[in-house]
Amino acid sequence: MDKNAEDFLFDLLRTPSPTGFEAPGQRKWAAYTRQFADTVESDAYGSVWATVKGTDPAAPTLMLEAHADEIGYIVRHITDDGYLRIDRIGGSDWAAARGRRLVIFGDRGEVRGVIGNTAIHLRDRRDGEKAPEQHELYVDIGASNAADVQSMGIRVGHPAVYVDGPERFGNNRLVGRALDNRLGGFIIAETIAALTKGGATRPASTVIALNAVQEEIGGHGAKMAAHRLRPDVCVVLDVTHATDSPGIEHARHGKITLGGGPSITHGTVNHPEVVKRLMSVASNLGIGLQHEASSRFTSTDTDSIFQIGDGIPSALVSLPLRYMHSVVEVADFGDVEKIIALLAGFARSIGAGDRFAVEI
Repeated sequence: MDKNAEDFLFDLLRTPSPTGFEAPGQRKWAAYTRQFADTVESDAYGSVWATVKGTDPAAPTLMLEAHADEIGYIVRHITDDGYLRIDRIGGSDWAAARGRRLVIFGDRGEVRGVIGNTAIHLRDRRDGEKAPEQHELYVDIGASNAADVQSMGIRVGHPAVYVDGPERFGNNRLVGRALDNRLGGFIIAETIAALTKGGATRPASTVIALNAVQEEIGGHGAKMAAHRLRPDVCVVLDVTHATDSPGIEHARHGKITLGGGPSITHGTVNHPEVVKRLMSVASNLGIGLQHEASSRFTSTDTDSIFQIGDGIPSALVSLPLRYMHSVVEVADFGDVEKIIALLAGFARSIGAGDRFAVEI
């Protein structure tokens, strides 16, 4: 990874992008991809796409998609004595929330807060102890009353995220909050770069890299953008659970290894011809794949995209990730590099004769 790409990655991961408030991160993604793309555009809700024009107008248009938003919290009530009550944005794990630091984005800028944690000495633990419910969490921002909170520029409706930023970790790995799925946004940006920079031969297919908003609450951004862009084929890039840490039952959750390479999902919305092509490209490039099964839905933007219009042949490629939806998500840089190579190879494999249709 060159320094320009690494600087962009860490800047993107440090930039808060909670669902519904993704604009700061999207501006940075757009600025970076403008170096490599022919055009960079956005829609009303802030999804952004970068386009590389292919050399053959008859070749199908490919969309590579990731989501830009991260989980977080939102202020829903301010108490008379100056504490904030919060609700989740997306699937934030409230069981691990006590004692963590937040940054709240108020009208006068950032305000630091801590999610209260009653000392172990003062908690009643005689009958065992459960994590507090989400509605029991409260945030201390150093205020004495509601007027103090107002003077600090905080009101109901302001978003918040954990302060934990990214850092290199162990042997070629990365740890931080919300790698899900800003790492995906980085990967599709680097795929665009791989197709254009350094005098690279452009693919026959026009390639659109879409960084979509609001995946964590239902895939709304992907649906809106896919309706507008109408690609002929789509590969969605998201994270999946690495199940190689202690206490995870493989019979229930499958076996995916961190550092084991990209994961390909089979079944449901994943188009068999797109999956077949991805597997062929991986084999030709010497990239080992891991495999997952989807029995009903993927719980990713693939579910929103495939059904647009007359149907968009789509498939899901996943980056293994440990400790998802926590502040210590862990990914492997080797997996990141392999997925960039796979997506670039897939883009280059598409020609005018490809239609990705199930033959009957």
